Amino acid sequence: MKNNQNTVVPPLKLFNAPFQPSNLLSLILFFAFGLCFGILLTFQLKNVSFNLLFNEFPLYTTTNTTALPPPPTQNMRLEDFIHPSKIMHQMTDQELIWRASMVPKVRNYPFHRTPKVAFMFLTRGPVLLSPLWERFFKGHNGLFNVYVHCSDSFSNRTEPKHSVFHGRRIPSKEVQWGKVNMVEAERRLLANALLDFSNQRFVLLSEACIPLFNFSTVYSYLINSNQNFVESYDLMGPVGRGRYSRKMHPTIKLQEWRKGSQWFEMDRDLALEVISDKTYFPVFQKYCNGSCYADEHYLPTFVSKKFGARNSRRTLTFVDWSKGGPHPARYTRYDVTVQFLEKLRSDSHCEYNGRKNHTCHLFARKFTPHALDRLLRIAPKVMQFNP
Repeated sequence: MKNNQNTVVPPLKLFNAPFQPSNLLSLILFFAFGLCFGILLTFQLKNVSFNLLFNEFPLYTTTNTTALPPPPTQNMRLEDFIHPSKIMHQMTDQELIWRASMVPKVRNYPFHRTPKVAFMFLTRGPVLLSPLWERFFKGHNGLFNVYVHCSDSFSNRTEPKHSVFHGRRIPSKEVQWGKVNMVEAERRLLANALLDFSNQRFVLLSEACIPLFNFSTVYSYLINSNQNFVESYDLMGPVGRGRYSRKMHPTIKLQEWRKGSQWFEMDRDLALEVISDKTYFPVFQKYCNGSCYADEHYLPTFVSKKFGARNSRRTLTFVDWSKGGPHPARYTRYDVTVQFLEKLRSDSHCEYNGRKNHTCHLFARKFTPHALDRLLRIAPKVMQFNP
């Protein structure tokens, strides 16, 4: 019985005993046990050390110091909503148009509202005739707002702080002449201007435009008008109906196709309709390409088809196309005389609020930057700008 009884070999004898399989197994079990014991001991020591540290240095202490007051909150005022002071934003075109198309159901304003004119400049770069416009706007703060849409390549140019153009550039995109993205830029200008609830009339201008009358005359003419000024007429031939695409049918029929100047003036109601149009503008985006020239056809067609009764079908911006070609006549410093400016101011007949009138154009183009010097010397006297 003594020979059959199993005996436990002491650990120290394992190293000196002759090699046997049973000895190897015992050695492995011994080291495995020691390893597990060491790991458990290490974790226990770490926990004890952390608890001692936590008790010695608590995460918070109670002191007699007074707690700091919370930072002041910036509550949004009504003024911030109806008259945005900063016109740069991060909205996409879709978000902008959605925001700008909001119309209050309550028609009575809960504040004193002085109607303003939004002067919207669609330019390739800076407004090079800005010194003339500075004199035009001088002394009439509170009656107008300026908005500039220009190519991104000119975004680094900044106007002096005292300028009416300072900080008035809206988020802009590249625009190609004759492409539908020019109409997209016009809608972008309208949408940004509509964010200010004081804007009642909207004028589209270029960097080559000049005013033909002083601010008081222009403001009164626009604010008191009961019509919109979007040129619209039916023109046969290749540059009229010849630009119509049959793919636009039946949304737009050939007999509804219109042509006109892109330089418009409109009231707030029509501006809201233009940016909210989801029926006709997508058709132009899709089918008015190449030689279609959407800027000469979209608004004339849309306004004539939907809002023709309140449209004068004429533009307020004089442009000379008598020389022919794809571009109008350009005026340099040699063209700027007192007689020339007087002719632009009164050389036509039209209707205004149902009555015959001799003041038919409030603006004119295309003037080159080289004409600025003579314009600054002659125009203020002819147009009677404020001194």
